[in-house]
Parts: sequence; C-alpha cells; structure tokens
Amino acid sequence: MDAVTLDLARLQFALTAGTHFLFVALTLGLATLVAVIQTRATLAGSHPHWRMTRFWGQLYVINYALGIVTGLVMELQLGLNWGGLAHFAGNVFGSSLALETITAFFLESTFLGLWIFGWGRLNRWVHLALIWGIVLTAYASAYWIMVSNGFLQHPVGAEVVDGVLRLTDARAVFTNQNALVALGHLLGGALATGGLVMAGISAYHLRRRTPDEEFFRRSLRIGLGTALPALLLTVGMGSMFFGILDETQPMKMAVFGGDAAETARLQGAMVEAYGPGDYVPSGIGATAAYLMMFCWVLMTVITVAGILMARSRERIGRSRRRVRLLVYAIPLPFLAMLAGWVFRETGRQPWVVYGLLRTEDAISDVSPGLFRVSLVLFTVLFAVLAAVNYWLLARFARRGPDAAALGRPSSESRPAAPFPTATY
Repeated sequence: MDAVTLDLARLQFALTAGTHFLFVALTLGLATLVAVIQTRATLAGSHPHWRMTRFWGQLYVINYALGIVTGLVMELQLGLNWGGLAHFAGNVFGSSLALETITAFFLESTFLGLWIFGWGRLNRWVHLALIWGIVLTAYASAYWIMVSNGFLQHPVGAEVVDGVLRLTDARAVFTNQNALVALGHLLGGALATGGLVMAGISAYHLRRRTPDEEFFRRSLRIGLGTALPALLLTVGMGSMFFGILDETQPMKMAVFGGDAAETARLQGAMVEAYGPGDYVPSGIGATAAYLMMFCWVLMTVITVAGILMARSRERIGRSRRRVRLLVYAIPLPFLAMLAGWVFRETGRQPWVVYGLLRTEDAISDVSPGLFRVSLVLFTVLFAVLAAVNYWLLARFARRGPDAAALGRPSSESRPAAPFPTATY
C-alpha cells in the first residue's frame, strides 16, 4: 500500500471517529445528569426538577440524534476501507463491535424512543426506569467499544492460526486492562463534559439575569458538583493507564517522555523482533497528551472557582467575570477528550493490532482517487453535521426551559405536569 493511500485512509477515519467521539462524550455525560435529576423529581415530586429534566433532556436528545448519524458512517467506513483488519482480527474484535451495535441501536434507541414519547402516557416509575435503561445501555455501548479498541491496543486472549486471529480466551478479551482503565478514564471525561456544559449554559443565563435564575442556579450547582469529582476520576484513571502503557506500549511512553536513548533502544529491539521499519510513532501524540493535561488543569481550576462562587446568591451577583469564565470553558472538555483520543491512537502506530498487524496491511484495496473523493464528501458531511448540532444546541439553550418541547402537554390548557395525575 503506497504512502498516499495510507495517509488518506488514516485521515479519513480520524475525521470520522474524532467527530463521532465528541458527540459520544456529551451524550454519556448529559444522559447521566438527566437521569439523576429525573430521579430527584420522581422521588420528591419536585416541579423545578421536572422542568430541568425536560430542558436538559431535550439537549441530550438533539445531540444523540445527530451522533447516531456519525456512528453509522464510522461503522460503514470501517467495513469498507479496512478490509485487511476485518480479515485478520474480525473473529475476535468483531464480536464486541456487534454487541455494541445491538446495545446502541436496539436497546438504547428503543429505551430512548419510549422515554421521549412516554411523557404523560407511562407510569412515572416506568418512565424513570427507561432513562436509567438509557444510561446503562450507553455505558454498556462504551464498554464494548473500549473492549474492541483495547484489543487493538493490547491483543490478549487470541492467537494467530493460518494467518488470522482466533479467540482462545474470551474472559481475557473482556477484562483487558487496557480497555477497562481506559473506560473509566472515558466515563470520567464524559461526566466532566456533561457537567461543564450544564454549568456553562447555566452561567450564560445567569449573566443575562434571566427570570429563571433559580432554575439555572440549581443547574449550575449540579453541573459543577458533577464536574469536579469527574475530573478527579479522570486524572486518577489516567495515571493508572500510564502504568499500563509502560508494560504494553513502552515505545509510546518513551516518545511521550522525550527519552531519546530509550526510544532508540526500543526501535532497535522492534527491528530485531519484527523486521525493518520505523516503529517510532509521531510526536503529535505526545503533544496531544500535554494539551489534554493542560486542559484538565484549566477545567479543575475553573470548576473549583465556580463552586466557591456558587455557594451563595450574593457571590454570583458580584462575580460576573467568573460566571463568564464558565461559559468560555465549555469547549475545554471536548478539546481534552479529542486530544486524549489522538494520544491513544497515534501512539500505537505503525500498528493497527499492536505487534501483530501493521496499519499499511489493514487497508482495503481502494484507489487513492476514491479515498480523495470520499474524504472530501465525509469532511463536508461532518462539518455540516457538527455545525447543525452546534446551532441546534446553542439555539435551544439560549431560549431557555420554557422552549422545551419534550414532555409538553398536547393541550396548552392542561397543567405543565410531567404525567397525568392518575399515574401517580
């Protein structure tokens, strides 16, 4: 496979997976927060929390709907452009991808449809169970994706038979440390993303002295209260992950640490083990890792400052600059998540299945011309989807909680209650 085709294939998949990853991060975080808020509303019969459920729930639904489109394109691209990977490793990592599809496109989407259209029609406890079903299936979907990716990063529980991988130990694949610790890191980042987006939107309205001040004051506290422990979880799981990389991908850690002598030693050892080639990954992965850490520091400082500010009504009124800072912090978790993904993926190059299958051997027999055309089409498509998602989210977020169509009574004469009285 020539270098141009390889670079085009990698760029195309990076665009697809990276864009989809941003949708996933917000989806996981917001779904969890909506479930917690609806639990409080159901248990206490709190009307303010029902309003919060509807408002933040509609933001979640918008992001989920557009995220599904990017996910479908990514799976299609994986099958069409990476036939060598499917042939060599499909017997092992293909099963977890199939389980993820069943989880996301059958269970999660079914629960979500019932949750959306079940307002005022289902018993409140059934409706609450549905949102938690959405959260659990979303987490299960993330788990299966990380199992697949973790196997590519650190292939365990399989052996090469007749030129392809055969599963020998399913338990080893499903409990791969590279997958489980990365999953914890991912979920922490997703919760931080959801919390900071909630806090940032709330801060935007509080700066404008909205009539729904109490609504957004509560949302601000919930968002910040979620973001801080999530950030601590993220850095804790990230520290554990670096220890795993020392054992499973020492070259990645040598480049990250800037240890030229160790990098040269590992290059020599890999040439001896695998044959001639350049086994030193691009330095862009290390740069992305440092950017991720910098974003984490900024988010932690801003979150702590926001929590101190939100402790009293008067302090928020006197701290308009810090409130504005929370609005500006909304892009930070997305940037950190994307930087962490770049570090994880570029650091294992030139391997697709680490130590077993090189990236150049995993591409389908597709001409550079077709890759160029499809790259342009995917770039335009994903740019449009990202722009539409941002516009819809920003437009709805600016309009406030009264604009929520989710759970709105069919007749304006009916009270704006989440369910008919008979279901209580």
